[in-house]
This record gives sequence, structure tokens and C-alpha cells, in this order.
Amino acid sequence: MNPPFSWHHLNQWDLSVVTILLLLIAGSLYARGVLRATSWPRNRSVCFASGLFVTFIATQSFIGVFDQEYFSDHMIQHLLLIMVAAPLFALSAPLDLAYQAGNATIRRWLDSRFMAGVTHPLLAFALYCVFIPFAHLTGFMNVMLQHEWLHDLEHVGFLVVGYLFFRVAFGLERGYKLHPGLRLVYVMAAVPVDTFTGLVLSMESRIPFSSYRTLAPTGSSTAWQLSNIKLGGAIMWIGGDALMLLACIPMAVMWVKWETVRTKELDAILDAQGI
Repeated sequence: MNPPFSWHHLNQWDLSVVTILLLLIAGSLYARGVLRATSWPRNRSVCFASGLFVTFIATQSFIGVFDQEYFSDHMIQHLLLIMVAAPLFALSAPLDLAYQAGNATIRRWLDSRFMAGVTHPLLAFALYCVFIPFAHLTGFMNVMLQHEWLHDLEHVGFLVVGYLFFRVAFGLERGYKLHPGLRLVYVMAAVPVDTFTGLVLSMESRIPFSSYRTLAPTGSSTAWQLSNIKLGGAIMWIGGDALMLLACIPMAVMWVKWETVRTKELDAILDAQGI
């Protein structure tokens, strides 16, 4: 068991050489692509850098230090990765940058049927709907608590699944795109997944993860451990739904702009036809 969290732990860091190296490599590759691309929007670069920063805070700060001891903290980390960092990466359009800055081989790979399948909206939606409950309501959670390497892979899973999902929701990159109005339906249809997962955890009458008993803070009772799992479920439910609704704001703005442009185009066509 580990000592309970206190406010002086806010300055505690669990720096992983591998994680930091991967973040630096990702940042370097993106920066190299920006230098090679022509007129790459600065706001997309800012989004990518912000995504890296959020990922660093979620995994290396005190949030990452206590993410296995406190289930509520694990849920905060989860939301930061899949609903904050991942949307920022989606807004940075890394695949479009790779297409612009890459060579012919990279372009052929991005245009391949494999990538078309990987980035398809149906697959992204299915992955999100399956991964969230799988990671928190099955035996995977218990095994993950026992193996640090699997815990790290879970972080990657949150980022990849979140990126694929919000990539479709924002519709900035090349590939199959949904109607701007349908993107809102797409996101709202996924909200019940977070709600269901959070409610199940909030209504638990016993500790569902046996490994959590050994990792919980020193001196914590069974009742406290169960209450922390319920708190994590509430964070998943309320926090997840709130972040999803927040993500709908830029999508609604994009829809309004799209409708405005379409209206002007139709008016111009009707004027040209004298109607």
C-alpha cells in the first residue's frame, strides 16, 4: 500500500524516460513536418503542443503518480487523455500534415484501403463504444493494475481511440467526412457509453477489482475504497458527459458556418438563373 494523498504531493512527479522520449519524438516529428509543409496553420501546431502538454501532465505529474491508488484519480487521468488531449491531437490534423510534408510512399500509405478503414467513422465509433466499458467494467482493469506495461498501453489506447473518434467529429482531415449536422449526432450518440460506464461504477455494492485493495492508500478501509470507486464512476459520468457537450460547441459553430456558406452559394446560383 502507499501513503494517502496530501496537498504536498501536488509537486510530486513520476517521470518516465520512455514516456518523455516518446513525447519528444512526437513533437519533433510534428515540428519537422511543419517546417517541410507549406503555410501550415499555426493554430494546429498550438493544438498539437497543447495535446502533448496535457498528456505529460496526465501521466507524469501527481495525477500519474496516484492513478492506480485512487480510482477517482484514474478517471480524471482517463478524461484528460481521451477527452482533452485526444481532441487537441485531432484538431492538429497530424495525418494531413504527414500527407503534405511526406514523400510519395507516405501519401500512398495514407491513401490506402487500410488507412481508409482505420479512419472510417463506423470503426472509430465502435472502438469508442467498446473500449470505454472494456477498460473499466471487465477483468482488464484488474490485470492492468497488476502490470505497469499494460497500464502504459492503456494510456496509448485512450489517445488513439479518442483521436480516431474526435477526428471524425471535427472533420478537419482528409478522408470520409460526415455532414456537419450529423457530427453532432455522432458525438451525442456516444454520450450514453460514458454515462452507462459511470453509472455502473457508481452503483457498485462491492469492490469490483481485487488488485485495487492492495494498491489503495495505507489505512484505507473497504468502505472508503468502495466510495472512491463510486466517486470515480461519478467523475466518469458527469465529467465525461460535460466534456462531450463542450466538444459539441466548436462542431455547432462549424455547422453554422457551413450552412452560411451553402446558403450564399445557393443564393448565387438562384440569382444567376434569375429565380
